[in-house]
Amino acid sequence: MTIRRATTSNDKALNAFISAKAEIDTMLERLTTLSDDHFETNPDEINWGDVGTMNHYASLLRQITDSAFKEGEYSE
Repeated sequence: MTIRRATTSNDKALNAFISAKAEIDTMLERLTTLSDDHFETNPDEINWGDVGTMNHYASLLRQITDSAFKEGEYSE
């Protein structure tokens, strides 16, 4: 008979969680750097395509923040 310890399963879940969190932290850091550089745009050359791109990025991030903070369509 094999006895499995709950902590082993939890350790794997914890490691996977920490790995996913590290991946998110890296993405956020990259986005922050890109945002600090105004998404590599020149203010004198902004066009409606750039506005569309920003709105698309904002929409995607809103989905994440709404889910994380239980807002919008994820509100209870």
